[in-house]
Amino acid sequence: MATAAVEVPSHNRVEPGSQQLKAAAYPESGSSSPADPNAIAADWVDSFNRVLSNREFKSIKNLFLAESCWRDQLGLSWNYHTLKGPDKIKSFLSSASDGPRIHSINIDNTNATRQPTISAVDFNGKINGVVSFLTIETDVGRGRGLVRLLRDFNDSAKWKAFTLFTAMHELKGHEETVKANRPHGVVHGGQPGRKNWLERRRAQENFEGDLEPTVLILGAGQGGLTSAARLEQLQIPTLIIDSNTRIGDNWRKRYHQLVLHDPVWYDHMPYIPFPSHWPMFTPKDKLAEWFESYAQLLELNVWTSTTLTDAKWDEDKRQWTVILIRKNNLDNGEETRTLHPRHIIQATGHSGEMKMPSIKGMDSFKGDVLRHSSQFKGAKVLPKGETRRAIVVGCCNSGHDIAQDFYEHGYDVTIVQRSSTYVMSSENGIDVLLGGLYDEGGPETEDADILFMSIPNAMLKRMHQDATAEISRRDEPILKGLEKAGFKLDSGPDDAGFFMKYFQRGGGYYIDVGCSQLIVDGKIKVKQGQEIEEVKPNGLLFADGEVLEADEIIFATGYENMRGTARKIFGDELADKVEVTQHDLAETADRDANWRRRTFGALTRKESYERCGGKQKVLVINPQVARLTL
Repeated sequence: MATAAVEVPSHNRVEPGSQQLKAAAYPESGSSSPADPNAIAADWVDSFNRVLSNREFKSIKNLFLAESCWRDQLGLSWNYHTLKGPDKIKSFLSSASDGPRIHSINIDNTNATRQPTISAVDFNGKINGVVSFLTIETDVGRGRGLVRLLRDFNDSAKWKAFTLFTAMHELKGHEETVKANRPHGVVHGGQPGRKNWLERRRAQENFEGDLEPTVLILGAGQGGLTSAARLEQLQIPTLIIDSNTRIGDNWRKRYHQLVLHDPVWYDHMPYIPFPSHWPMFTPKDKLAEWFESYAQLLELNVWTSTTLTDAKWDEDKRQWTVILIRKNNLDNGEETRTLHPRHIIQATGHSGEMKMPSIKGMDSFKGDVLRHSSQFKGAKVLPKGETRRAIVVGCCNSGHDIAQDFYEHGYDVTIVQRSSTYVMSSENGIDVLLGGLYDEGGPETEDADILFMSIPNAMLKRMHQDATAEISRRDEPILKGLEKAGFKLDSGPDDAGFFMKYFQRGGGYYIDVGCSQLIVDGKIKVKQGQEIEEVKPNGLLFADGEVLEADEIIFATGYENMRGTARKIFGDELADKVEVTQHDLAETADRDANWRRRTFGALTRKESYERCGGKQKVLVINPQVARLTL
């Protein structure tokens, strides 16, 4: 007998290629107050190092809780791993014929944040243990890590690892050219015919003569710029290309009132953080100017007004042949360049092509504007006394921001919500989710990234269930007002809120910066739960028979998966080889799962992942340049 299909609520929906992640349970460990966290951490580290050096992998069960996880980024192999439980950890370590890649770990006491301390491992602070930052040594590199230790009351109250995080940060002999390794800047003495810095810089930027980039990056947004910055500090020749006229145009060209919803402490870029006077929330045009300055100060090679017209991979030579068309913005001329990079990184943005629905009657609309939100530049300034009607289809960040822009310019506005939306206020969401980590008094950015990235996916989801409940408690007045106004709310996948919706779908949420109160007050109307049947000359016809009239219609309907952009650029054969798709949050996958080791890599947007995971991505490239074994 046929089984009826089960309809998945929109807030639990995942992107194709991903899966619903089951939240972990908190460990069955009592909350005790350790007398000496330094001694406890030191004892565990010594025991762990003995296991590694003596290959006593049967003893792993004495060091890891039954519900433990070890998250690793390139420390154990040239890939990412999440090993759940002592048996899987033992099996993985035993499988290496030459022994584990990681040779030893040590306690990191270099600042107050990193040294062993008593800290909670759950959101509500009921389960306390010992947390210590680590340094790691592998066969080819060095890195950092973090361990969370809890008592195992099923095994004589021994201190065991609940979570272990390790990540390789540098290769031996190929360290970044920073601090003590900074370049000298000049060669003294008589050198007839030598070029000055500016001449050398122009030759490098234009890849003159026989110069070739080892890495070609597609896209000069934050993902492309930060990856290039990492590669250049490893002295790996890198070229970024972007079809826009200027660096930062990917932000300049977006809607007029756009301001980042992330606070500044979460958005720092490597090597040059935002200055201390920078606003908490960055306006789009200010961010665009920063990107342009960042590229210049870090001497990144960027060709704007440049498009890739062909890319072919030569398996024998292990290199690409790419054809680029580079326009000259001064005289409108253009040149064709053929280059042979060994690696290509797609950094075209977290989202792919715009997701514009095809609806009957679109060509018949007689109003002034019908377009996707990515093409929306801002509401018009209306003559005094004139009223215009606007409809915004879609209720995520862009939809709300655009609806608010219309309202502020005197439009009669309706926002169309087809399913449900997770809403949290900016103030409460940032305080609960990022407070103490990414804020003015928080730890150094790299330390904050390690604290965050060290939490296994399933445990992060469990913690965010508690965090979401706390945010909703604080936001109760505005949430009740939204429901009364007919706006349908959800709490994210399995009540885990904003981050899990972002990881699984890349959308479906609104970080409230004022539009919710306009909806509560009736200043922006809501059309909820009805599909659009047809675009009429004067507006939209809905499934319930209602017609909403409009002069302007904006579809804030999101974007396709970035794999679609890869398919468009490189074709089906290569796109199908990308092993992990966007928004894959499987229990054993990584939150930075937008890449796998290939000659081609894909980067997403989120700044904390580019800082932390971006360093690992370039380390995958560097050993191949250095002829190390992958």
